[in-house]
Amino acid sequence: MLCKCSLRSKYYSGPKISCMKPKTFAVDIDGTITENGGGRINLDALAALRHLTNIGHNVIFVTGRSSVEAFLLSVFGGTTKIAVGENGGCITVNTHEHILLGDKQQCQQAFQIIHKEIDNVREKYVFPRMTEVVLERTFDLELAKKLVLEKNLDVLLSDSQYAFHINSRGIDKGTGFSEIMKRLSISRDDVIAIGDSATDIPLFKVAKTSIALGNSSDYVKSHATMIVSANAGDGVIEALDKLAPKLSEV
Repeated sequence: MLCKCSLRSKYYSGPKISCMKPKTFAVDIDGTITENGGGRINLDALAALRHLTNIGHNVIFVTGRSSVEAFLLSVFGGTTKIAVGENGGCITVNTHEHILLGDKQQCQQAFQIIHKEIDNVREKYVFPRMTEVVLERTFDLELAKKLVLEKNLDVLLSDSQYAFHINSRGIDKGTGFSEIMKRLSISRDDVIAIGDSATDIPLFKVAKTSIALGNSSDYVKSHATMIVSANAGDGVIEALDKLAPKLSEV
């Protein structure tokens, strides 16, 4: 009998993965599997992630976008149908169930103060959020962070390169994904995180293996256990090529 892992999709020509204990891939979206900053999915990267799912691994999107957007991508992309969005603030388990970890009212109050005190602060037109406020990258984020400290606001400001985000303090991709790990009984040793921005660093910290793409800053790369040279979706494929011979040993 052939091992399931030897049965490759006719639509997939990427790296062949050997039989092994199932792993969980925690994958960012923007700048990781999207192209040119326009939100267009790298289809080869998505095919590689779908292949991992088909042979028994979990592939879970962990993003600064809405968890609903990420969940829909998992449905149409053929990956594991659960998603962490809003930089860890919201988890979508199915079409009718969302786990809210952040407090949107708290974030909105902080936004009003920041908007009043700093020029050019405005909300970004995005898919509706349940736990965070998303801002255009049109102002000095460090100045806003200083204001948050001065006003003792219980929020966290971050830059996903896609937008600036206001989240409840203590909420990030690491805390959000940790909830998934508890729910699915996933060990840290079996998690492989892939990302490109500073918002992915907390996710890297809850994974045994973390991969920074070529388009990541040096700061982000310094927090990863593996670095690839290619950017975005091409970098995801490069990472899987490098992991393929070793996954059975991880």
